[in-house]
Amino acid sequence: MLARLLGLVLLVPMLVVLPVEAAQAAVQRVQFTAGGNYLVVEFLDDDLVHFEMGAGAGPGTGSPIFTTDQIAKTDYPGPTSLNQVGGVLTTPGIKVDVNTSTLCATVYDTARTPQLLLNTTCPRNLSQAWKGLSFTKSSMQNAYGLGEQFFMGGSADGDWVGRQRTSGTYGNAMLYDTDNGPVGNAQIPVLFAVGASSTNYGMFVDQVYKQDWNLTGDPWTMDTFGDQLRWYVMSGPDLPDLRKDYLELTGRPPVPPKKAFGLWMSEYGYDNWNEIDTTLSGLRANKFPTDGVMLDVNWFGGVTAGSDNTRMGTLEWDPVNFPNAATKLAAYKNTNGVGVMTIEESYVGKNLPEHTSMASSGYLIRAGCSTCSPAYLTGNDWWGRGGMIDWTQPAASAQWHNTQRQPLINDGVMGHWLDLGEPEMYDAGDWTSGLLAGKHAHSDYHNLYNLEWARGIAKGYTDNAVQQRPFMLARSAAGGIQRTGTAMWSGDIGSKLTALASQQNVQMQMSMSGIDYFGSDIGGFRREMLDSDLNELYTQWFANSSWFDVPIRPHTENLCNCAETSPDSIGDVPSNLANLRQRYELTPYYYSLAHRANTTGEPLIPPLVYQYQNDPNVREVGHEKLIGKDLLVGVAAGANQRKRDVYLPAGTWFDYYTNTKTVSTGQNLTDVPLWRNGKFQLPAYARAGAIIPKMYVDDQTMNVVGKRADGTTRNELVARVYSDTTSSSFTVAEDDGSTIGYQTGSKRTTDLTQSRSGNTATVGIATSSGTYTGAPSSRQNVVELVADTQASGVTLNGSALTQYANKAAFDAAGSGWYNAGGNLVVAKSASLAVGTAKSFVFALGQTVVSKTFSCSGGTTTTGQSVYVVGSAPQLGAWSVASAVKLAPTAYPTWTGTISNLPPSTTVEWKCIKRQEANYPATADQWGPDPNLSFTTPATGSGGTASGGF
Repeated sequence: MLARLLGLVLLVPMLVVLPVEAAQAAVQRVQFTAGGNYLVVEFLDDDLVHFEMGAGAGPGTGSPIFTTDQIAKTDYPGPTSLNQVGGVLTTPGIKVDVNTSTLCATVYDTARTPQLLLNTTCPRNLSQAWKGLSFTKSSMQNAYGLGEQFFMGGSADGDWVGRQRTSGTYGNAMLYDTDNGPVGNAQIPVLFAVGASSTNYGMFVDQVYKQDWNLTGDPWTMDTFGDQLRWYVMSGPDLPDLRKDYLELTGRPPVPPKKAFGLWMSEYGYDNWNEIDTTLSGLRANKFPTDGVMLDVNWFGGVTAGSDNTRMGTLEWDPVNFPNAATKLAAYKNTNGVGVMTIEESYVGKNLPEHTSMASSGYLIRAGCSTCSPAYLTGNDWWGRGGMIDWTQPAASAQWHNTQRQPLINDGVMGHWLDLGEPEMYDAGDWTSGLLAGKHAHSDYHNLYNLEWARGIAKGYTDNAVQQRPFMLARSAAGGIQRTGTAMWSGDIGSKLTALASQQNVQMQMSMSGIDYFGSDIGGFRREMLDSDLNELYTQWFANSSWFDVPIRPHTENLCNCAETSPDSIGDVPSNLANLRQRYELTPYYYSLAHRANTTGEPLIPPLVYQYQNDPNVREVGHEKLIGKDLLVGVAAGANQRKRDVYLPAGTWFDYYTNTKTVSTGQNLTDVPLWRNGKFQLPAYARAGAIIPKMYVDDQTMNVVGKRADGTTRNELVARVYSDTTSSSFTVAEDDGSTIGYQTGSKRTTDLTQSRSGNTATVGIATSSGTYTGAPSSRQNVVELVADTQASGVTLNGSALTQYANKAAFDAAGSGWYNAGGNLVVAKSASLAVGTAKSFVFALGQTVVSKTFSCSGGTTTTGQSVYVVGSAPQLGAWSVASAVKLAPTAYPTWTGTISNLPPSTTVEWKCIKRQEANYPATADQWGPDPNLSFTTPATGSGGTASGGF
């Protein structure tokens, strides 16, 4: 009897009080039975509980609840204590109250005072094949996650409450709708529910079958197939805690190759090396940095519709159009600084020797039984006809990896593009070795198929001791795919602004489903769906993707060789270049966030609700996103969009482009321009206290890992710091960018800090910790301090730095500082050892000066006036929308005085004619080139600057 009590076995409803407390921390299980059904409650730690429910007597409590391959962690320590009184089970963090007659389980968060009711979960149709759970809405108001499903309507906004997540035939699929085109539908069954005042919980359903979630009423429901229902409930203080718990359960993502954060060119398809060379040459000639090329099925060639003789599945280079692959890949790496990713599918043409080899080993999916011949796929046979690899067999993955994929890795391929992995084409009556005991039908593996594919590749890398990081791109998934090194994209999305907007909503849900690396076919894959101006569409899409996508990947169907995809050839090219360079500048920030995602489970690009869940204004917002926690970026996806409002949560924020300071109480900034100095750029804001590491980017920059066209090295540590009276810090993470060495300590971290007291701002660069192959032992250090004033002096480790009057003089100096204007002060050191701590101290509070502007020849029409626009934020930072209107004091000469310019600063400017209302993205008329310029005085008035038309 004692053993049964310590094991917490309860096989029938109990009417007596039975207090039990674990003598030491260990996973604890309790079973209840009622009405021919059972419920097992398994406590994994204080705030994570695992359930299994089904028909029959139940498995007892002697073994852990079964988990699918979605789960990474099963060695939980158990709760620090567990008390049972009848059907009430309590740990220090969670309480489960089981109704012993209905097996409904009510879950409470006991870490709160008073305890918080999370939900009551009850069985639905447990005796039927299509069964599920109902769970009360309780106090929850919004819900996020559930993987990838595009809402109809073309909006970036919306959560799951009031909506249904439908599954289709089996679950994972490509789905078509008129707003978005044929887009992905990846089932990742994690839900985060949020109520008022930090109330929340997480729920993960560990099932392989298709699921339908209905959050339109109360209770919410989830229905699926399977003999048992298994799910987890997580409690915690906020969304960051819950998401970290989910990533602990299903696995945190490895750090991608650093090159994954750059531009990867792609199309369907490049016909030969020459087409790729032409694309890369164009990008280089136009000074676009580039990190890779993705090759669609043309790289192996011979894909023949309706034919057994198709080359689909050969994974060998087309010797005519892609000869001498290893040599070519080495040249791309060494000369252009780009890598190559090759596409593969799970389909193998019937007459290929690979089909014969895999079939003879029993590694192809079979046509209905364990002894049947391989399934012969003929439906939707654009790729040909043949068989499909059985990824449910690890041995099949190993053979395919070793014979087909490892030679590509040896050639220099750095990534694997996993296409059609839902799977898209299949024999509904097929048979596989299986993932569940005794389960071999198509529905028993469909939703884990791409996960098993990716797991096999990751294992192949490990088994073969490959030091290169696994890097994959897939359009289908299951929970846990993030831990394999797989990024995701949204499928064959249509070239529509509605699809671009919906992409941003899906990214929001995917971030909350544990997917940090998610993107799209920039510009849309299905150009035939275009219903707006293509150049505007591409420009907006490229701007969004340059902030939110990993990797940045233009892609479209181009078998006709008539569709441009390269950002130097389509859209507004100056805008594309500016947005891409901005992304490259921010690579150290993104890469440091990637290390945090790997070590802590923090997201790269979360929705605003992740950090501001108690702000009701952001609960359904997908049209703004965070990069880490320090940058806020507004989405743009609309025809003729020239400006937009931006909501800033309560706090102090700085405009990323102008450094204008806004103290928000939780409010909208209206009419924020999207065009600045003739370039389309999304509105972006930095949180006060933010520390953003950057890299130096100019015309010579070729890729994110530092290759430069002129052969020079620019490895300075650059930190953009937004001054705040509340001290803050950020850890820069660096490694070799390509190998798995970071996992065993080949990594460098550098802590950056900022603080401000009165008019003294201090930025610290701590002694670096750790190293890696190629790490610099010394480097320059650059601090770009954004405050609400300019500086009168800067010291480095107590010694005064020399002040320079302008950027040109500053750039030519080895160390020093200057007032850059627009609340920006820039200081730099000479090259110093990374083992030396640096402390930059800024004396702030310098006054501003005035300047009078005169524009002659300003003859205007009705509704038109003359404005001045320029490089300083006070002159609109080149934004036509923010230009300063002058007065016709001696028409047609217009004049005006601006009194808040920074001292000792070089300013460029022009006169423009502009409509006074409903202004366009560009001026009606600009003053002649070149730009006019002047240097403001140290104090007082700078006199008059004259220009005209």
